[in-house]
Amino acid sequence: MLEHTPSHSQEAYIAYPAKRLGGSVNVPGDKSVSHRALLLGAVAEGATKISGFLRSEDCIGTLLALRAMGVEIDDSGSYVTVNGVGPSGLKKPKMPLDLGNSGTTMRLMLGLLVAQPFDVTLIGDSSLLTRPMERVAEPLRTMGAKIVTTEGRAPIKINGGSQLCGIDYSMSVASAQLKSAILMAGLWASGRTIVRSPGISRDHTERMLETMNIGLRREGPSIVSIKGPATLSGTDIMVPRDFSSAAFFIVAGLLGAIDGLMIPAVGINPTRTGLLTILRRMGGRIELRNERSSGAEPIADIFVEKSELRAVNVDAELVKLSIDELPVLFIAASAALGRTSVRGAEELRYKECDRLAVMATGLEALGVAVEEQPDGMIVEGGTIQGGHVNSNGDHRVAMAFATASIVARGPIEIVDTAPIATSFPDFHRVATRSGFELERISYPYNV
Repeated sequence: MLEHTPSHSQEAYIAYPAKRLGGSVNVPGDKSVSHRALLLGAVAEGATKISGFLRSEDCIGTLLALRAMGVEIDDSGSYVTVNGVGPSGLKKPKMPLDLGNSGTTMRLMLGLLVAQPFDVTLIGDSSLLTRPMERVAEPLRTMGAKIVTTEGRAPIKINGGSQLCGIDYSMSVASAQLKSAILMAGLWASGRTIVRSPGISRDHTERMLETMNIGLRREGPSIVSIKGPATLSGTDIMVPRDFSSAAFFIVAGLLGAIDGLMIPAVGINPTRTGLLTILRRMGGRIELRNERSSGAEPIADIFVEKSELRAVNVDAELVKLSIDELPVLFIAASAALGRTSVRGAEELRYKECDRLAVMATGLEALGVAVEEQPDGMIVEGGTIQGGHVNSNGDHRVAMAFATASIVARGPIEIVDTAPIATSFPDFHRVATRSGFELERISYPYNV
């Protein structure tokens, strides 16, 4: 075992080089779609039945927050049933809504709550309290919302009773969370709300609104509008398996699955799958089999085989379509031949941690030569050594370094792995069944 002591974590992994990787792995339901199904189902008229719901810490936090506002949600069976209260049925919670670690919940909840007749305060854990929220609050104020942030961050106070008006808003960055918050607020606003994006961003909200009988107007991939006030209709929602969770196994398969690795029924929404394009350009052998739909979302079985990867320069447009997958892309780049450059990824600095800085530090600890840039990273591919890394409380960073162990020359100690439960609570079991060599260890709290 490596001789290192964690700074603030009880749970860690020792990830050993894999002996053999393969078979078939089932990743959990999509986190983005699960959040939206709960939030929109809560204010719809009638019941919304959700299959494939992700029971992760983040999504359960969203569920509990909605229950605190009087929404009946049955989570006792294989489905999650949300009994919608309609556009005016939410109740004032008895205390501030604690949204844990979920930035998605906080930003989308702002759009959902600004037109409600009651005051409410949104809080979260220490990580969530550091993340910027003013970018969402500012356009909502333009619509008439009364929002007070704490130096641009949470805690956030929403003063109820606002009469909202539609706006024509041009986003400075392509952000699905910002776009979604504005569109959700537009459900209560008078007139048309238009959101213009400088590029493509995830369209899960738009697809779900249309499924729930809201007429959207789309002008190409970058302009969407909604006419309010509008009422959602409860419906059945099938959540696809999460592409961001599948990404770790896609890269793992490219690094070590000699006989191939299958990941069934994964969402392949074209606004999410930039990583596939990047990895294919790097020489990755990736097949999409049995393409079909899961409700409003396209899905496929993804088959990958061990490949000789080559370095590429990743353009900003592809970065926008793979922002959550960049930590594991940096692992692929570390094992590729040549220098991979990723630019236009400054958004990574405002996630659960500064993912650019934390990934750069971790890769250097594993013997990988990197150049951290203000908006990205240059990675010199070659050999990944064993060593000690800290996830800094970030689930995707922790899983990325676990993936690095597939080809590492020695064991990797990954400190602070408990946050993996925010998006992939069963990661350890699923990964080890596919061939990862992961040892879960615990440290005393007072180290």
